[in-house]
Amino acid sequence: MQISLAIVEDQPAIRQALSTYLCAQPEFKCVLVAESVEELLAALDSGEGIAPQIILSDIGLPGITGIAGIPLVRQRLPQAEVVLITVYQDADRVFQALCAGAVGYLVKTTPLSEIKQALLDVRAGGSPMSSAVARHVVRYFRPAPAAQSPLTAREEQIVQAIEQGLSYKLVADRLGISLNTVRAHIRTVYEKLQISSKGELMARQRAR
Repeated sequence: MQISLAIVEDQPAIRQALSTYLCAQPEFKCVLVAESVEELLAALDSGEGIAPQIILSDIGLPGITGIAGIPLVRQRLPQAEVVLITVYQDADRVFQALCAGAVGYLVKTTPLSEIKQALLDVRAGGSPMSSAVARHVVRYFRPAPAAQSPLTAREEQIVQAIEQGLSYKLVADRLGISLNTVRAHIRTVYEKLQISSKGELMARQRAR
């Protein structure tokens, strides 16, 4: 069964290339080729023709942008899937598109055969993205590295000794350093951790 497809692109050469190739594929039935979101919405509101199952839309359109058009399309066709195709690859625009409801995000340098496969993947339940776009998504969801302690190894030793209940004198004896050196390290620890008392230090360490 053919997939009903709409194409929205304002640049004539690109619109022609997309429609000529995709509309000739046996898997698709092109039901609308439009220059703007407004033209697409007017056609949907007219109730004429077959409603598209997939809409391949540019982002940088005159008037309503491709991203802003997604919720407007979904109001009329809740089951339709929108795939954006654009020159933009910046992370902000990618996430605006995904948050708006786009199921795919392709760059315009994508070969026509790969665009076709991406649309078929959408119909099969996939969410195709160009590799550069996918990297943005991976970076966003990659766990952040654990925060590194601002303390030096020696400062960590002193803090651990204090946690164990040792006095500054006993800390100095254990580490083989002078009492004044211990106090100097403690002042530095307080400055780095932005605290002012032993009690705050103990509370902070327990919370780690």
